[in-house]
This record gives sequence, structure tokens and C-alpha cells, in this order.
Amino acid sequence: MYRIRIPRIPRPRALAVPAVLLALVLGATACDSHDSSAGGDRPPGKGGGATSTAAGPRVTVSPAAGKSGVAPGSPVTVAVAGGTLGAVTVTPQGKSSDGVDPVAVSGALDQAAHTWTSDRTMTPGTSYKVTVTAADAAGKRSQTTSTFRTAAAAKVNGVTPTPLNNAVVGVALPVSLAFDVPVTDKAAVEKALTLTTTPAVRGSWGWLTDPLTGIQRVDWRPDTYWTTGTKVTLTAKLSGIDTGGGHFLRRDIHDTFSIGTARVSYADLAKHTMRVTENGRTVKQFKISAGSAGFPTWNGKMVVMTKQSDVRMTSASVGIATDKDAADFYDEDVKDAVRITSSGTFVHAAPWNDRYMGKENKSHGCIGMSAADAKWFFDKATRGDLVVTTGSSRAVVDKGNGYGEWNLSADQWHALSALA
Repeated sequence: MYRIRIPRIPRPRALAVPAVLLALVLGATACDSHDSSAGGDRPPGKGGGATSTAAGPRVTVSPAAGKSGVAPGSPVTVAVAGGTLGAVTVTPQGKSSDGVDPVAVSGALDQAAHTWTSDRTMTPGTSYKVTVTAADAAGKRSQTTSTFRTAAAAKVNGVTPTPLNNAVVGVALPVSLAFDVPVTDKAAVEKALTLTTTPAVRGSWGWLTDPLTGIQRVDWRPDTYWTTGTKVTLTAKLSGIDTGGGHFLRRDIHDTFSIGTARVSYADLAKHTMRVTENGRTVKQFKISAGSAGFPTWNGKMVVMTKQSDVRMTSASVGIATDKDAADFYDEDVKDAVRITSSGTFVHAAPWNDRYMGKENKSHGCIGMSAADAKWFFDKATRGDLVVTTGSSRAVVDKGNGYGEWNLSADQWHALSALA
């Protein structure tokens, strides 16, 4: 018998799979999954819902991250692609370059929550941090942060508000902002001012310039005198506004005050008397001696501005006489002086004119009374009380001389608004 030898067939070696190919294979397997969290395509009829990209929502912030020298009036904008915006904050980091406490920047989303735009100016010389949250349609969230810095103000403008510090004031005191440098962009400033009252009161902002000092103001005056008990709140978002010529305002203002006793005094210069009323009732009547024919007292409505127990009054300070030998020269230490114009009209004690009280006007323009009567008036007087003078040969006091705006009608006053 013949033996048949069958040749041995060698076993095939295992084939090595390249790493790149292996990755592709595994990747393909993952994409075949129908798990909704994978975000893959689904056959029709197998459920629905929006899909998201691996990157999630994409947020863009302007000014760009790291940018410096940003104009304080530039808008801050935030936009998102592939999602919607949530919270957006623009907050200062520390003080400004000149030591001012900077303001946070407010803004609002559009209706679709795709863009956010600031609605106010920023403090000059300040670093700001923008923090943004966003989400895509599948709920994937992101947070973006960005910082930039505003340009420092080469020139500044100061502002002095009246009244302040929860004061209780008289029924004729307007809200007043006086500027160190005249404002050319009045509309920009006025748009930043908000006044709220309880109860609601109709009135307007108006722009004035003092004819003697040249100081420019914007005042808010109600159409009629305030009502006792009214609460007033001023919010002035001024920080970062260029008032003109590169003069920037640096601070916001927020203050409240309330209206006290309705005290109105009526000075009849022809009869040489003054009657004081409180809440419509006469409480005192004085004999007075006001401005002489050569130096008559202003006619019209004036408002108590300040009061001082002792004031040195000189003829030179109001341009009457500088030579002490002149007939109209005076240099007096005056007691209980209540100021009612910036040009220097006061209600004050004038004992040197006692013999003229109730008979003849012999002052250089002020309203004088006995020492006892002046002390009573001084103790009662509150900033914002109204003094009405009649019977003088002089013109009505200018609207910018103190708070002379009450000599205008409501319509005339409204016309002085930069937004009228």
C-alpha cells in the first residue's frame, strides 16, 4: 500500500490593522448609534428634536477682549450664533484711573435673545469685565468672559446737585444740576436724567445760565409748586457722558428729598410790609424797608437759596461803591441773612433802618426788617421757601438769577428743555 503524503499548509498570520483605519472604524460604529445624546442623524419617524454641534453656542463680545482706549460712550454689544443669550453683566474692576468709583453698565436683550446692547455710557479710565452665559437648542450651556478698558478723560466736567441727602425742602425748590463747564451736548445730558415722584407730578427739565456768574444749570421744575409730603428721587446716569469738547462727566448721581411746609412770603414794597403764610394761612406780618428808588429790589418770585447767621456785606461786592467816602458806600456785618438771589438779594436784619420800617424803602436792594423780626424769619426759613415781591420799580428777576424760573409759565418753562 502506498502512503500518500499530504503537504502541510501553513497557518495564515493575523493581519495588522493600521491605527488610523481602526479609529475610522470605531468612529463609524459610534455614529451608528441612535442615542439622542450623541446628536446623530435619525431615520424619519424615529423621534425628533433639535440637534446641537459639539462647539455649542458661539458668543461674540464688542469691544474685543483686551482692547484699551475704548471711548466711554461706545456701546457694549454681545451676540450669539447657534443659541440664545442668558445673563450678561458688564462690571467694573476696581476704581477708575482717577480714583472714582465706576459704574456698572446696564443693557437689554433683543426679543429673540440673540443680541444684548448696553443702554448707558461707561466711566472713563476703567477696566470692565463682560460675563456672558448662553445655551444652544439642546440645552448645552457656555460661559464667556472678556475684559477691556475705557480711555481716561483728558478733560472733566464737574456737577453740583441740589438738593442733597434726603433733605426736606420748601415747595418752590427745583431739582438743580450746576456744571463747572457749560454743556454743549445738552440733549445727551438730559436723556440721562430720570426724576420720579410720589405722587406723580408733571414738570420738565429746563436749561438756564446765571446772568452774573455764567454758571449753567439744568433744573427740573414742576408745573405748579410742589405739594407738601411729595417724595422725589433723582437718578442721573452721567458717568462717561461727553458734555462737549471732550469734557467728561465722571460720576452718577442718585438722591432723594421730600417737600415740607408750604411757606410763602409776600413782600409789598409799596406798602412796606411782608406777610408770611404757612400752608395757606397767614402766620406773621412784618414792617419792612426794601430797596430805595436808586437801588430798587427785584420784582417777582424768588426762592430761598441759603441762610447765614452772620454775613459781611459790602457795596464793593455788588458793584455799587468802592470808595469809603462815597455816599453809597457800606461795609456791614449783617445778622440773620436769608439769600433769595445769586446776585445778592437777602432778607435780613437791618436795625440801622429801624426808623424807616413800614414807612420808606431805604436799602440797597435787600429786604430789611427789625432784628427781632429777622430772627423769627431766619429761624423759620427753609431752602425752597417762596418769596414774592410786588410794588417795585425794578424788573422781574431773571430766570437764572437764583431760582427765578417761577417767573415763567409752565409752557415757557417746558420750552427750555433740550428735548422739547
